[in-house]
Amino acid sequence: MAAFTAADVKNLREKTGAGMMDAKKALEEANGDIEAAVDLLRAKGLAAVQKKSSRTAAEGLVGVAVEGTRGVAVEVNSETDFVAKNDQFQDFVRKTTQVALGQSDDDVEALKAAAYPDGGTVSDKLTNNVATIGENQQVRRMKTVQVEQGLVVPYMHNAAAPNLGKIGVLVALESAAGADVLEPLGKQLAMHIAAAFPMALDASGLDADVIERERKIAAEKAAESGKPAEVQAKMVDGAIAKFAKENALLSQVFVMDNKTPIAEVVAKAGKEAGTPIVLKDYVRFQLGEGIEKEVTDFAAEVAAAVKG
Repeated sequence: MAAFTAADVKNLREKTGAGMMDAKKALEEANGDIEAAVDLLRAKGLAAVQKKSSRTAAEGLVGVAVEGTRGVAVEVNSETDFVAKNDQFQDFVRKTTQVALGQSDDDVEALKAAAYPDGGTVSDKLTNNVATIGENQQVRRMKTVQVEQGLVVPYMHNAAAPNLGKIGVLVALESAAGADVLEPLGKQLAMHIAAAFPMALDASGLDADVIERERKIAAEKAAESGKPAEVQAKMVDGAIAKFAKENALLSQVFVMDNKTPIAEVVAKAGKEAGTPIVLKDYVRFQLGEGIEKEVTDFAAEVAAAVKG
């Protein structure tokens, strides 16, 4: 019998929305591998899988900072949301983000070794915060975007404080157009990015491993149709093309009107401004995305302790 627990079944159901027996069977087929079980359920059309970013668990803050044609986003994690509301922690994230703006690349270790405005290094201040606040904290990641000419526009969804929150977005627009054109356009694009969660700027930037995983799932679905091999191949190619279109920013449909591809939104803005506008790059940091946080059943722990 495959090695998995009732908690694994519960976890799989939460990830996919599948029924209990379907989740259990998928885990049995996948020998207890939850991610493989997710793929099996998706292939069978039994999973209502949501993007992992919507199940974020780690606490802390994302900070954004911009200076003209350059911007940076930084994520700093804490153990609890309570600490994220702490003035000392917020001040640290704000100042560390400003330090990151002056770094030459997106090297977190180099950022931690950089001089902190209040003295010492970012790492020194982080160590002091851990000691005084009494909770583990980590500078997790950073990403910089810049343009030669134009503007980098920041946006913070549900900000906890100016330029601090849980979803930080930067939009890099290359253009000779003025800030009066680029700023409102960048804000609209940033709001779209926050809501639509693109995986890459265009289809060529999508992760090859992700595409391969989607291809395998599509192939399993096509095989179940019983149609000829050449038809199955077209079904798979169509599924991958649809996936790429829906997950690459430039081909996504603009959430503001639900019909225009982002590439056309940008092109139209450039035409109206009388000068080309290029969406060169973007950043979307959502707090804790990709981090699995252990969920403790406190009531069960207490009951077990009483029995024990």
